Amino acid sequence: MSYAVRGITKDGAFRIFAAETKDLVEEARKRHRTMPTATAALGRALTAAALLGLDLKTGRVMIQINGGGPLGEILAEADAEGNVRGLVQRPHVHLTPQKGKLLVGQAVGRDGFISVTRDLGLKEPYQGSAKLISGEIAEDVSYYLTVSEQIPSAVALGVFVDTDNTVQAAGGFLIQTLPQATDEAISTTEKVLRELPPVTTLLREGLSPEEILERIFGKDQIEILEKRPLTYRCRCSRERVERALVALGPEEVKNLIAKAEPAKITCDFCGEEYVFTPEELEKLLAEVEVKSRKELDA
Repeated sequence: MSYAVRGITKDGAFRIFAAETKDLVEEARKRHRTMPTATAALGRALTAAALLGLDLKTGRVMIQINGGGPLGEILAEADAEGNVRGLVQRPHVHLTPQKGKLLVGQAVGRDGFISVTRDLGLKEPYQGSAKLISGEIAEDVSYYLTVSEQIPSAVALGVFVDTDNTVQAAGGFLIQTLPQATDEAISTTEKVLRELPPVTTLLREGLSPEEILERIFGKDQIEILEKRPLTYRCRCSRERVERALVALGPEEVKNLIAKAEPAKITCDFCGEEYVFTPEELEKLLAEVEVKSRKELDA
């Protein structure tokens, strides 16, 4: 089962987050039928969203990436309960690997931006953005946090896709420097991170998120404050789809009714299909017309 942990180093120098997301990313792969390059890109974005979501007590965070590459736009969202969902615009894109490495950066592109939206249920959500620097996603999230949110951060993300296209390992970590951090502590951590194997290597060796953080800082130097299960779960529902149809207006609903066949609406985030019979559409049309009259009378 996928999960993430949030903690702090005992010297108060760093906030630390780590996640194991194999099951979560595999569920996304199956729902979107992604090819390996798209799987790796989407999986990295989902893991990044899950890590950022660990900071939430309520609400949700969304990462939006569009680098102009063949994959198109990537969206990943996580909420305070550990529910994660996402999509990649062109899930069937796959670039031939080089030296055993999936070309995620090339597929994402770097002619664009990464945007992060934090919706805490207040009047207006907070949104920030930064230019993409590599398209590899981990470096882009790190750059965004450091430049846009002014929080010096190190991010590692990885997805290992097997020859049968299934996800065999996925996860990542996020380290953020706190004001108490000394130059020596920062320098030591940077050296460890430079020499650390890829996160998928650590996960395939059997290390847990906690053990990865221990590998970086030392077994007795971290304090885990929270462990949160992660699940690929969408917020869509039949009621939400009905509201979306009503919002389209009477003409659009009439066009659907005129086809004299059930209307099939598919959620882009999870692939769930909602079917509405002509009779159900007629009922929705009546609601749309009532809503329109109320708006005219207001």
